[in-house]
Amino acid sequence: MKYCKKCVQPDTRPGLVFDKEGVCAACRYWEETARIDWAERDKRLREIADWARGRARQGFDCIIGVSGGKDSHVQAFYTRDRLGLRALLVNCAPDGITDVGRSNLENLVQHGFDMISYRPNPRVIRALARRSFIEHGNPVKPSEYSLFAVSYQAALRFGIPLVIQGENPAATLGVVESIPPGDDALMIRQHNTLGGGNAGDWVQDGIGLKDLQFYQFPDAAELGRAGIRAIWIGHYVKEWSYSANIQFAVDHGLRGRPGHEPSLTGRLSPHCSIDSDMQIVNQMLKFYKFGFGFVTDEVCYFIREGRMSRQEAAELVERYDGKCDERYIREFCEYIGMDEAEFWTITDRWVNKSIFERDGATVRWKPRFRVGRDFPT
Repeated sequence: MKYCKKCVQPDTRPGLVFDKEGVCAACRYWEETARIDWAERDKRLREIADWARGRARQGFDCIIGVSGGKDSHVQAFYTRDRLGLRALLVNCAPDGITDVGRSNLENLVQHGFDMISYRPNPRVIRALARRSFIEHGNPVKPSEYSLFAVSYQAALRFGIPLVIQGENPAATLGVVESIPPGDDALMIRQHNTLGGGNAGDWVQDGIGLKDLQFYQFPDAAELGRAGIRAIWIGHYVKEWSYSANIQFAVDHGLRGRPGHEPSLTGRLSPHCSIDSDMQIVNQMLKFYKFGFGFVTDEVCYFIREGRMSRQEAAELVERYDGKCDERYIREFCEYIGMDEAEFWTITDRWVNKSIFERDGATVRWKPRFRVGRDFPT
């Protein structure tokens, strides 16, 4: 287990690449942003916007897939107010969406946007979450399929030429082995979480393809015949960053998680991943699988933005990464119909035993590694 020499990303992140100097691709991309001709990129983005206006036939120029969070707010406002595009917002709400998550979606609508909200069958969602937890150690994996797929399905249905996504994880996370850098958001199907984006992956007893329509990412050839393209808007916007997006969204009415406490949620900001509590459990599972969770992502952004030293970041990661209050675990177990003993038995199977060991006092898992220091495995 090796860490980036500039931030505190470990090489256990799937798809992450380090260069010969031990620096991750995300840090190198951030350095590159200082040399990018942003005026030229803005020009190219406006050409894409003109292209979309010229191709639109049914009132909307583009589709924006939104969860209601910080990036959704930036995408929606930038597209309308800076590019002059008429956008249709498309949301696929998680089962059990939080009150604040619902409020943030309504906030977007009240700012003058049209929105379609899809609601997949909750019985199907629950069954898939249970299966995905058991088989992948990731209960939100199937919901990622529908989150992305419905935007492209809507583009086909309504004849909308352009789909606008947020940031390319190849740039912001450095996972260039999973997905290529650049502006082509259709490449999201190659990302580790989607794993192809085929609804057939989730067929099981009692759930057939007819029950999984919202989970099927349209075929690339079909999108091509319809003349639909998709872009990562973060590729073109100089102001795009973790901290700047939070501030912009808050200034435009985004609400954070009430009573937020990092030791309970495993994240520093109350303004991220707030539409579903299952995300908190999932980040704990990711921590056990790979040795990092959401706090690692946050502090790495802060390091690159010049807001935090590497040492300060490492201390915060060791204090909060992977934290998940017992109530979120109980709620998750109740949701998928599993007792807590079975939950921990399955979780134990996914723990990376080469970097974690049993804590004799709690019988839970504790890191054998120190954040920011290479650890032999």
